Amino acid sequence: MTSIQQSTRRYETWLREQLKGDLVKQDLARKHDKMKESAFSFLRATYWRWAETILEVCPDLADAKTVLAVGDIHFENYGTWRDVDGRLVWGVNDYDESAAMPFTLDLVRLSTSALLGRGRHPISESEIAGAILKGYRQGLSAPSPIVLDRDRRWLRDLLVVSDKARSKFWEKIASMRSNAAPPAFLAAIDAGMPESKLIIKTSRRTAGTGSLGRPRWVGVANWRGAPVVREAKSLVGSAWTLAHKGAHRQIRYDDVAAGTFRPIDPWHSVRGNIVVRRLSPNNRKLEVDDGFAVFSTDVLQAMGLDLANVHRGTASGDELKLGLSKRKRGWLSQSSMKAADAVMRDFKQWKA
Repeated sequence: MTSIQQSTRRYETWLREQLKGDLVKQDLARKHDKMKESAFSFLRATYWRWAETILEVCPDLADAKTVLAVGDIHFENYGTWRDVDGRLVWGVNDYDESAAMPFTLDLVRLSTSALLGRGRHPISESEIAGAILKGYRQGLSAPSPIVLDRDRRWLRDLLVVSDKARSKFWEKIASMRSNAAPPAFLAAIDAGMPESKLIIKTSRRTAGTGSLGRPRWVGVANWRGAPVVREAKSLVGSAWTLAHKGAHRQIRYDDVAAGTFRPIDPWHSVRGNIVVRRLSPNNRKLEVDDGFAVFSTDVLQAMGLDLANVHRGTASGDELKLGLSKRKRGWLSQSSMKAADAVMRDFKQWKA
């Protein structure tokens, strides 16, 4: 296994080639700093390393049924949006690293992220794994989007956006420094607006963790008397395809976002190698720093359920339930602890 430093250099060389010279160097430096903040932040920032090493750390996961997976799934990769019917939906909302791989890898990465992000929360490894698997099995048997307008009031309450947060969002948008976006990004933002040919103010944006280094732009326009905001972000093929020769190198973002059991966000689209989405203070996600309330078995169970919704897009529930039945008791917690140990080793080496 190569060192984390060697691995990072290899990945960033590949990323530079994929972006054809559009790599944002200052954002890449920010990513390097984030990789030192915590093991959880390190995990978020380094999906390429996970893709490169997970089957060495847990080789018994390789024989599982292949699905179109999220890839870079983690605790903070769930958020809210409004679907085409206006329903408030919560679930997996970032598919940058989607690729075909064993379904077990998404489960292990989600569980590992909870292990690394729980801090001092007393929830145990077996409780994390048990809750995720319980929800996942429910989703395999009865896939259903998590519509917060209908049920799960407890989750809706966790996702309420405060007036302070709303004000902060709009203050940040108002303070943006105007920069001329490249034509492809401007065209993508324009296509994502409620009407075309609006006057759009664009600005560079630095956000996220794993995607730092890729160009990201925000566009703001006045539509019928009030501002509307869109973000355009560059996409590249999944880092899974870098680590695994023969893997399908096509960008699979839209294939997952529009899966059979995914409520479609009408303002979320892929145009070539650019993904466009609506930005709003209501687009809320849970974060590991939100406190003990978010690390409940109920939240983890809901995460497992929506992950099953994703996997059911390319595999039947019976196939995946059969795959689970072949796993040894305690497999998810044991695999997650091995993976977490490997992440910790890399994190300490990087930090040092």
